[in-house]
Amino acid sequence: MKNIKELEKTASQVRRDIVRMVSQANSGHPGGSMSSADFLTALYFNVMQHDPATWTRDGKGQDVFILSAGHLTPVYYSLLARTGYFPVADLATFRRFGTSLQGHPSVRKGLRGVTQASGSLGQGLSAAAGIALGKKLDKENNYVYVMCGDGESEEGQIWEAAMFAVHHGLDNLIAMTDWNGQQIDGTTESVAGNGNLPAIWEAFGWNTIVADGHDMQAILDAFAKAKTLKGKPVMILFKTDMGHGVDFMAGTCKWHGKAPSAEQCTEAMKQIEETLGDF
Repeated sequence: MKNIKELEKTASQVRRDIVRMVSQANSGHPGGSMSSADFLTALYFNVMQHDPATWTRDGKGQDVFILSAGHLTPVYYSLLARTGYFPVADLATFRRFGTSLQGHPSVRKGLRGVTQASGSLGQGLSAAAGIALGKKLDKENNYVYVMCGDGESEEGQIWEAAMFAVHHGLDNLIAMTDWNGQQIDGTTESVAGNGNLPAIWEAFGWNTIVADGHDMQAILDAFAKAKTLKGKPVMILFKTDMGHGVDFMAGTCKWHGKAPSAEQCTEAMKQIEETLGDF
Protein backbone atom coordinates (compact mmCIF):
# COMPACT_ATOMS: atom_id res chain seq x y z
CA MET A 1 0.00 0.00 0.00
CA LYS A 2 1.22 3.49 -0.85
CA ASN A 3 0.25 6.86 0.54
CA ILE A 4 -1.13 9.62 -1.69
CA LYS A 5 2.25 11.21 -2.42
CA GLU A 6 3.81 7.84 -3.23
CA LEU A 7 0.94 6.99 -5.58
CA GLU A 8 1.31 10.34 -7.34
CA LYS A 9 5.03 9.82 -7.80
CA THR A 10 4.51 6.28 -9.02
CA ALA A 11 1.96 7.50 -11.58
CA SER A 12 4.55 10.01 -12.80
CA GLN A 13 7.07 7.19 -13.15
CA VAL A 14 4.49 5.22 -15.13
CA ARG A 15 4.08 8.21 -17.46
CA ARG A 16 7.84 8.28 -17.96
CA ASP A 17 7.69 4.61 -18.93
CA ILE A 18 4.87 5.32 -21.37
CA VAL A 19 6.67 8.16 -23.16
CA ARG A 20 9.96 6.26 -23.31
CA MET A 21 8.39 3.02 -24.57
CA VAL A 22 6.35 4.62 -27.33
CA SER A 23 9.19 6.88 -28.43
CA GLN A 24 11.71 4.04 -28.61
CA ALA A 25 9.28 1.86 -30.56
CA ASN A 26 8.14 4.79 -32.73
CA SER A 27 4.71 3.24 -32.35
CA GLY A 28 1.96 2.96 -29.78
CA HIS A 29 -0.80 4.86 -28.01
CA PRO A 30 0.41 7.38 -25.45
CA GLY A 31 -2.64 9.66 -25.11
CA GLY A 32 -5.07 7.36 -23.31
CA SER A 33 -2.22 5.63 -21.48
CA MET A 34 -1.25 8.97 -19.96
CA SER A 35 -4.83 9.90 -19.06
CA SER A 36 -5.51 6.60 -17.28
CA ALA A 37 -2.17 6.36 -15.45
CA ASP A 38 -3.39 7.85 -12.15
CA PHE A 39 -6.40 5.64 -11.49
CA LEU A 40 -4.74 2.49 -12.81
CA THR A 41 -1.74 3.15 -10.55
CA ALA A 42 -4.11 3.40 -7.59
CA LEU A 43 -5.85 0.21 -8.72
CA TYR A 44 -2.70 -1.88 -9.06
CA PHE A 45 -0.88 -0.63 -5.96
CA ASN A 46 -3.67 0.00 -3.43
CA VAL A 47 -7.02 -1.40 -4.52
CA MET A 48 -6.74 -4.68 -6.37
CA GLN A 49 -5.99 -7.88 -4.45
CA HIS A 50 -3.35 -9.61 -6.56
CA ASP A 51 -0.02 -11.38 -6.15
CA PRO A 52 2.40 -11.66 -9.07
CA ALA A 53 4.13 -14.63 -7.43
CA THR A 54 0.99 -16.78 -7.44
CA TRP A 55 -0.87 -15.26 -10.42
CA THR A 56 -2.51 -17.61 -12.92
CA ARG A 57 -4.72 -16.86 -15.91
CA ASP A 58 -7.74 -18.51 -14.30
CA GLY A 59 -7.72 -15.78 -11.65
CA LYS A 60 -8.52 -18.16 -8.81
CA GLY A 61 -8.34 -16.51 -5.40
CA GLN A 62 -7.33 -13.11 -6.74
CA ASP A 63 -8.91 -10.03 -8.24
CA VAL A 64 -8.77 -9.87 -12.04
CA PHE A 65 -8.13 -6.92 -14.36
CA ILE A 66 -9.14 -6.77 -18.03
CA LEU A 67 -7.93 -3.98 -20.30
CA SER A 68 -10.87 -3.63 -22.68
CA ALA A 69 -9.29 -0.62 -24.42
CA GLY A 70 -6.51 -2.95 -25.48
CA HIS A 71 -4.44 -0.43 -27.41
CA LEU A 72 -3.43 1.19 -24.10
CA THR A 73 -0.70 -1.36 -23.43
CA PRO A 74 1.98 1.21 -22.52
CA VAL A 75 0.27 1.98 -19.21
CA TYR A 76 -0.68 -1.67 -18.71
CA TYR A 77 2.82 -3.03 -19.24
CA SER A 78 4.39 -0.35 -17.06
CA LEU A 79 2.12 -1.25 -14.16
CA LEU A 80 2.62 -4.98 -14.61
CA ALA A 81 6.38 -4.48 -14.56
CA ARG A 82 6.37 -2.06 -11.63
CA THR A 83 4.21 -4.40 -9.53
CA GLY A 84 6.50 -7.36 -10.21
CA TYR A 85 4.99 -9.46 -12.99
CA PHE A 86 8.12 -9.19 -15.14
CA PRO A 87 11.38 -7.18 -15.08
CA VAL A 88 11.13 -3.44 -15.69
CA ALA A 89 14.02 -3.81 -18.17
CA ASP A 90 11.67 -5.78 -20.46
CA LEU A 91 9.73 -2.56 -21.16
CA ALA A 92 12.53 -1.69 -23.61
CA THR A 93 11.29 -4.51 -25.88
CA PHE A 94 7.86 -2.91 -26.37
CA ARG A 95 6.49 -3.66 -29.85
CA ARG A 96 9.76 -5.19 -31.04
CA PHE A 97 9.67 -8.27 -33.25
CA GLY A 98 9.15 -11.41 -31.15
CA THR A 99 8.48 -9.60 -27.90
CA SER A 100 5.78 -10.63 -25.45
CA LEU A 101 4.99 -6.91 -25.05
CA GLN A 102 2.92 -6.64 -28.19
CA GLY A 103 0.91 -3.63 -29.27
CA HIS A 104 -2.25 -5.20 -27.84
CA PRO A 105 -2.25 -7.61 -24.88
CA SER A 106 -1.70 -11.18 -26.00
CA VAL A 107 -1.73 -14.47 -24.15
CA ARG A 108 0.16 -16.38 -26.86
CA LYS A 109 3.58 -15.80 -25.31
CA GLY A 110 2.40 -16.31 -21.73
CA LEU A 111 3.04 -12.80 -20.48
CA ARG A 112 2.40 -12.84 -16.74
CA GLY A 113 -0.45 -10.64 -15.57
CA VAL A 114 -2.41 -10.72 -18.83
CA THR A 115 -5.63 -12.66 -18.35
CA GLN A 116 -7.35 -11.84 -21.62
CA ALA A 117 -6.18 -10.85 -25.08
CA SER A 118 -7.89 -7.61 -26.04
CA GLY A 119 -7.87 -4.80 -28.51
CA SER A 120 -10.90 -5.54 -30.65
CA LEU A 121 -12.74 -2.70 -29.00
CA GLY A 122 -15.91 -3.42 -27.06
CA GLN A 123 -15.10 -7.01 -26.15
CA GLY A 124 -13.35 -6.61 -22.81
CA LEU A 125 -16.46 -5.82 -20.78
CA SER A 126 -18.05 -9.06 -22.01
CA ALA A 127 -15.00 -11.05 -20.93
CA ALA A 128 -14.95 -9.33 -17.55
CA ALA A 129 -18.65 -10.01 -17.00
CA GLY A 130 -18.13 -13.68 -17.80
CA ILE A 131 -15.24 -13.93 -15.34
CA ALA A 132 -17.29 -12.14 -12.69
CA LEU A 133 -20.17 -14.57 -13.18
CA GLY A 134 -17.73 -17.47 -12.87
CA LYS A 135 -16.45 -16.10 -9.58
CA LYS A 136 -20.05 -15.78 -8.37
CA LEU A 137 -20.78 -19.38 -9.27
CA ASP A 138 -17.57 -20.51 -7.56
CA LYS A 139 -18.53 -18.44 -4.49
CA GLU A 140 -15.31 -16.43 -4.65
CA ASN A 141 -15.23 -13.06 -2.92
CA ASN A 142 -12.82 -11.41 -5.34
CA TYR A 143 -13.57 -8.56 -7.74
CA VAL A 144 -13.18 -8.26 -11.49
CA TYR A 145 -12.04 -4.87 -12.76
CA VAL A 146 -12.21 -3.72 -16.36
CA MET A 147 -11.17 -0.49 -18.06
CA CYS A 148 -13.06 0.83 -21.07
CA GLY A 149 -12.52 3.92 -23.19
CA ASP A 150 -15.19 6.51 -23.84
CA GLY A 151 -14.62 6.20 -27.59
CA GLU A 152 -14.80 2.43 -27.19
CA SER A 153 -18.19 2.90 -25.56
CA GLU A 154 -19.62 3.64 -28.99
CA GLU A 155 -19.40 -0.13 -29.61
CA GLY A 156 -22.70 -1.96 -29.27
CA GLN A 157 -21.12 -4.92 -27.50
CA ILE A 158 -20.39 -2.69 -24.50
CA TRP A 159 -24.10 -2.26 -23.96
CA GLU A 160 -24.94 -5.92 -24.53
CA ALA A 161 -22.43 -6.76 -21.81
CA ALA A 162 -23.89 -4.02 -19.62
CA MET A 163 -27.33 -5.65 -19.79
CA PHE A 164 -25.86 -9.11 -19.12
CA ALA A 165 -24.01 -7.87 -16.03
CA VAL A 166 -27.14 -6.27 -14.55
CA HIS A 167 -29.29 -9.30 -15.34
CA HIS A 168 -26.91 -11.53 -13.36
CA GLY A 169 -26.46 -9.07 -10.49
CA LEU A 170 -22.69 -8.92 -10.90
CA ASP A 171 -21.85 -6.68 -7.97
CA ASN A 172 -18.33 -8.15 -8.02
CA LEU A 173 -17.73 -6.33 -11.34
CA ILE A 174 -16.24 -2.82 -11.16
CA ALA A 175 -15.79 -1.15 -14.53
CA MET A 176 -13.93 2.07 -15.24
CA THR A 177 -14.18 4.45 -18.17
CA ASP A 178 -11.27 6.69 -19.07
CA TRP A 179 -13.57 9.63 -19.79
CA ASN A 180 -11.16 11.94 -21.59
CA GLY A 181 -13.53 13.06 -24.34
CA GLN A 182 -11.10 12.15 -27.15
CA GLN A 183 -10.74 9.32 -29.65
CA ILE A 184 -8.69 8.68 -32.75
CA ASP A 185 -10.75 10.87 -35.11
CA GLY A 186 -11.54 13.76 -32.77
CA THR A 187 -13.65 14.45 -29.73
CA THR A 188 -16.16 11.79 -28.73
CA GLU A 189 -18.95 14.35 -29.06
CA SER A 190 -17.98 15.19 -32.66
CA VAL A 191 -17.64 11.55 -33.73
CA ALA A 192 -20.71 9.88 -32.26
CA GLY A 193 -21.89 11.98 -29.34
CA ASN A 194 -21.60 9.94 -26.15
CA GLY A 195 -23.94 12.35 -24.42
CA ASN A 196 -24.61 12.05 -20.71
CA LEU A 197 -22.63 8.92 -19.84
CA PRO A 198 -23.62 8.87 -16.15
CA ALA A 199 -27.32 8.96 -17.07
CA ILE A 200 -26.83 6.30 -19.74
CA TRP A 201 -25.09 3.87 -17.37
CA GLU A 202 -27.71 4.49 -14.72
CA ALA A 203 -30.44 3.85 -17.29
CA PHE A 204 -28.81 0.50 -18.05
CA GLY A 205 -29.14 -0.34 -14.36
CA TRP A 206 -25.59 0.16 -13.15
CA ASN A 207 -24.42 1.86 -10.00
CA THR A 208 -22.58 4.88 -11.37
CA ILE A 209 -19.82 6.99 -9.83
CA VAL A 210 -18.17 10.06 -11.37
CA ALA A 211 -14.71 11.02 -10.10
CA ASP A 212 -11.72 13.18 -10.98
CA GLY A 213 -9.29 10.74 -12.60
CA HIS A 214 -6.27 12.89 -11.73
CA ASP A 215 -7.02 13.46 -8.03
CA MET A 216 -5.55 10.51 -6.15
CA GLN A 217 -7.74 10.94 -3.08
CA ALA A 218 -10.87 11.17 -5.23
CA ILE A 219 -9.76 8.05 -7.08
CA LEU A 220 -9.27 6.04 -3.88
CA ASP A 221 -12.60 7.30 -2.54
CA ALA A 222 -14.36 6.20 -5.73
CA PHE A 223 -12.93 2.68 -5.51
CA ALA A 224 -13.83 2.47 -1.82
CA LYS A 225 -17.40 3.56 -2.53
CA ALA A 226 -17.69 1.08 -5.39
CA LYS A 227 -16.96 -1.78 -3.02
CA THR A 228 -19.83 -0.75 -0.73
CA LEU A 229 -22.46 -0.87 -3.49
CA LYS A 230 -24.25 -4.19 -3.74
CA GLY A 231 -26.78 -5.87 -6.00
CA LYS A 232 -25.54 -4.66 -9.38
CA PRO A 233 -22.29 -3.82 -11.17
CA VAL A 234 -20.50 -0.50 -10.78
CA MET A 235 -19.21 1.88 -13.44
CA ILE A 236 -16.70 4.52 -12.33
CA LEU A 237 -16.47 7.31 -14.87
CA PHE A 238 -13.07 8.90 -14.34
CA LYS A 239 -12.92 12.39 -15.81
CA THR A 240 -9.46 12.71 -17.34
CA ASP A 241 -7.35 14.68 -19.78
CA MET A 242 -5.85 12.79 -22.71
CA GLY A 243 -2.07 13.07 -22.65
CA HIS A 244 -2.15 14.29 -19.05
CA GLY A 245 1.25 15.22 -17.63
CA VAL A 246 2.85 16.72 -20.76
CA ASP A 247 1.63 20.11 -21.94
CA PHE A 248 1.97 19.57 -25.69
CA MET A 249 0.22 16.18 -25.50
CA ALA A 250 -2.64 17.13 -23.21
CA GLY A 251 -6.26 17.57 -24.23
CA THR A 252 -6.03 16.57 -27.87
CA CYS A 253 -6.75 13.48 -29.97
CA LYS A 254 -3.51 14.06 -31.91
CA TRP A 255 -1.63 11.88 -29.44
CA HIS A 256 -4.12 9.02 -29.44
CA GLY A 257 -1.75 6.84 -31.46
CA LYS A 258 1.25 9.02 -32.28
CA ALA A 259 4.78 8.43 -31.03
CA PRO A 260 6.83 11.41 -29.82
CA SER A 261 10.10 12.11 -31.59
CA ALA A 262 13.39 11.86 -29.71
CA GLU A 263 13.31 15.60 -29.10
CA GLN A 264 9.69 15.52 -27.95
CA CYS A 265 10.49 12.56 -25.69
CA THR A 266 13.28 14.53 -24.05
CA GLU A 267 10.97 17.49 -23.42
CA ALA A 268 8.17 15.24 -22.14
CA MET A 269 10.52 13.42 -19.78
CA LYS A 270 11.78 16.75 -18.45
CA GLN A 271 8.23 17.86 -17.68
CA ILE A 272 7.37 14.59 -15.95
CA GLU A 273 10.63 14.60 -13.96
CA GLU A 274 9.59 17.89 -12.43
CA THR A 275 6.66 16.10 -10.76
CA LEU A 276 8.76 13.22 -9.46
CA GLY A 277 10.99 14.90 -6.95
CA ASP A 278 13.21 12.48 -5.00
CA PHE A 279 11.91 9.18 -6.29
